[in-house]
Amino acid sequence: MYRPLVECEGKWEEWDLASSDPEDEETEDEIWNLANMKESTKLLGDEKTYGDPEQNTQKKLKYPKSVFFIIGNEFCERFSYYGMKAILILYLSKQLLFSEDTSTVIYHVWAMLCYFTPILGAIIADSWLGRFKTIFYISIIYVFGNAVLSISAVTPIFGGALTVQKVITFLGLLLIAMGTGGIKPCVSAFGGDQFVLPQQERQLTQFFFVFYFSINAGSLLSTFITPILRDDVSCFGGDCYSLAFGVPAVLMFVALLILVAGYVARMYKVVPPQGTILTEVTGCIAEATRKKWKSKEKKKHWLDHAKDKYGDDLVADVKVLLKILLLYIPLPFFWALFDQQGSRWTFQATRMDGVIGSWTVKPDQMQVVNPLLILIMIPVFDRCVYPLLGRCNILKRQLPRMFTGGVLAGVAFLISGFLEMKLEKTYPVEISNGDTRVTFINTLPCQINIVPSWEDDAITMEPFESHFGKDISMKSEDGSLTEDFNVELIFNTMSCGKITENSGPYNFALQEKTAHVILVTASTSAAKIVNVDPDKIEKSSSGLPRLRMLYNRDEESQVLDVNLFGSVKNYQFFGNSSEDISNTEYQEVEPDSYDVYLPDDQHLGKITVKLGGVYDFLIQKTLDNDNATTYQDVKLYQVTSPNSVHMMWLIPQYFIITASEIMFSITGLEFSFTQAPASMKSVMQAAWLLTVSFGNLIVVIIAEAKIFDRQSMEFFLFAGLMFVDMILFAALAVRYKYVDEIEAEKSSTLEKKGNINEGFSKDETKF
Repeated sequence: MYRPLVECEGKWEEWDLASSDPEDEETEDEIWNLANMKESTKLLGDEKTYGDPEQNTQKKLKYPKSVFFIIGNEFCERFSYYGMKAILILYLSKQLLFSEDTSTVIYHVWAMLCYFTPILGAIIADSWLGRFKTIFYISIIYVFGNAVLSISAVTPIFGGALTVQKVITFLGLLLIAMGTGGIKPCVSAFGGDQFVLPQQERQLTQFFFVFYFSINAGSLLSTFITPILRDDVSCFGGDCYSLAFGVPAVLMFVALLILVAGYVARMYKVVPPQGTILTEVTGCIAEATRKKWKSKEKKKHWLDHAKDKYGDDLVADVKVLLKILLLYIPLPFFWALFDQQGSRWTFQATRMDGVIGSWTVKPDQMQVVNPLLILIMIPVFDRCVYPLLGRCNILKRQLPRMFTGGVLAGVAFLISGFLEMKLEKTYPVEISNGDTRVTFINTLPCQINIVPSWEDDAITMEPFESHFGKDISMKSEDGSLTEDFNVELIFNTMSCGKITENSGPYNFALQEKTAHVILVTASTSAAKIVNVDPDKIEKSSSGLPRLRMLYNRDEESQVLDVNLFGSVKNYQFFGNSSEDISNTEYQEVEPDSYDVYLPDDQHLGKITVKLGGVYDFLIQKTLDNDNATTYQDVKLYQVTSPNSVHMMWLIPQYFIITASEIMFSITGLEFSFTQAPASMKSVMQAAWLLTVSFGNLIVVIIAEAKIFDRQSMEFFLFAGLMFVDMILFAALAVRYKYVDEIEAEKSSTLEKKGNINEGFSKDETKF
């Protein structure tokens, strides 16, 4: 388990994180600030001395009330960030109509920016504005970004101009990335500024317990609630993304008000900017590189060329920094896998069944599993897993734990790949180039025989039966595509209700790669064959059922108004085409059983639709007698099978990726912090955030390359790359010497030289 070292009165002590409830990668970012409180946001600055040592003898200081404003601010900001992030991938694919690949690219480009901008925020805070002003001004940008994103989801104001809506969305996402990243390194450090150290070291630790709880609470609540706002509330005839984005926007505005309230009440202790060390580090490297190429003088280490300008201490620290950064090279691949929980794994959940009793788990709600498991598994690893493995002398060091965690991430994606292979069997079969597909639906009140021109034998169909035919080749002998086809209809006109005329054969045109639906029906007393709009066989990107109405309405009616009443939502379908026999557009509806009514309260029956299914339902006037004002009972036809693999089968891969996070990410933070020189710890924070940013860039590159048509193969690719990446990491790790090993070697050398006072025990000389 990760135990960050906290400097207290000149000594580094372990701080137990088990009770702090760290949630996920965002929580880990905050850990840096506690473990390096004297550097705070100094991503990049020298150590700051808090308080006067002489004050240790003074009376106990009061607990700073200002931190409650900061905690409230953090809760609201985390609610805002995680809330909009949870539904973002579905908004991109469903509302803005991007493909899954393009949505994934946009999502990870945005995530990449969220982890790059903290460096800019830290530089601004340390060099220019200070922490409070940085949080205040960038929070205004953050609020504005949330508002813009919420407005972008109000589709009526764009009048169908999808391109404009996309541009407004991208503007909102850019502002949010600047906002959340800009304040990320500042808020927890600003809270730490309110305490006097070392007198209030214990109160500082208590503050961070509450601070991390507020992060967890905001994240868990928003990740659970915002998908409900999106799906269970209707806006503008669809999912209510404007509300689901609007609530986080309001919470971010409240976060800003809370921050300002503390300032107006003169509660805050505001520390002025102290300058940055990042410029010194980069300058030192640049100076050494320049002199190495220009000077013929040989040095023991190439960085020694910068000693004249930057001094021995800084050069020595940069040497250690570069040794650790070498180990960081393989780290982005872990984040490339880990951050796909919000993109590819969410899309995977849309193709699964989430029904549990009377409750339906929404695909974007599955992201709650990771933080929930984190809360459970961190104490388990701390109290059970690591001690048991330690007794067997296994995984006692940080780098082997990180290696194991990386391997587990690859295993999680192997599981995801095998699960995807299982799901692929439930996906609709695509129509090949040069082929077409035809489904016949007999709406006549008698048995019929149809003889298509592409079939040798007749097809017998009972009343209201559908016939899902095999794919038909449209290629002629010369390789060209034939579009004109015909069907001969045979039935007994003496026993088919009021249908007494049959003027076939019937001609119609078919199109390539199209799922045609042909209704065998009638107008007045004459049989007709109508080629209505094709079926859309693809499952919805949100995972909801897709439903449309086929109808043969009364000739005297201008509009056929059909109402579906369910236990969660109600829907309306309007048959307002100029043709009496036609269809409506598809709607995404909640999985449920629906009572079907006409406006005159005529009950036409009940239909049931399930997650992932695609359906047509038929509303038709009575054809078996002359009463043209009454309608037959509703008939439901399944176009694409519903999801059959349950969403809970995602839990194994979430469990493995969470164990991977604990062993790789949290241990990686501990390793970096304990190994880095005191002056470089904030620089390590910057480097760590950059690995997350570059990890998202890897996802963008692979998704954009579109190497595979099957998602399962892409999952296996990521798993394979992760295993190769861990081999590279292991090769680098075996050559690394830990700080305590180096100290032990120095101590051994001194003993041989007789420079050790034997009056001190080994424990007393061990750092």
